[in-house]
Amino acid sequence: MSTRLTLHATPAAGFDEPFEMLLGCHERVERMLGLLERLAAHLDTHGCDDAARQAAQDVMRYFDLAGPAHHEDEERHVLPLLAAGPDAALQALAQRLRQDHRAMTEQWRAVRADLAGVADGRWPAAPDAARAARWRGYAALYRDHVRAEEAHAFPAARARLDADAQAAMGREMAARRGAAKA
Repeated sequence: MSTRLTLHATPAAGFDEPFEMLLGCHERVERMLGLLERLAAHLDTHGCDDAARQAAQDVMRYFDLAGPAHHEDEERHVLPLLAAGPDAALQALAQRLRQDHRAMTEQWRAVRADLAGVADGRWPAAPDAARAARWRGYAALYRDHVRAEEAHAFPAARARLDADAQAAMGREMAARRGAAKA
């Protein structure tokens, strides 16, 4: 099992393209969810070896750092636009996406605790149905969330922002990360 994963395998969008940046993050989320799923299968067949420990560390690093920053981007720049608009369906979507963020944060705590055990080499030899269900549930929630954002939330929010507002969004995202706007 290959556990080395390049998080930026494709050209990354810069802060001057904030919606493309958000979409790029979704691509990386999918790669990390795939790694989590491969790790689950690997643990069941090979146990907690060096490859498993490295994969667990990679997944934790991504969802500990990039995940919260991405959610904050959406909470600051996407969801308020949907909630403030006249479309009741988009207002409801904004509320649902906020709830998803809370649920993902809560579920991540449990998945992360499992992964920390793998990273530390502490893993029971027998498959664990509860752990498998936690990991599958986390991945399913995240994927459903991403689909809703890409199909509805991002296009609606982008349509409400002119070029200057999108540039300001990118500058704020860069500043919050301590990065110079590219």
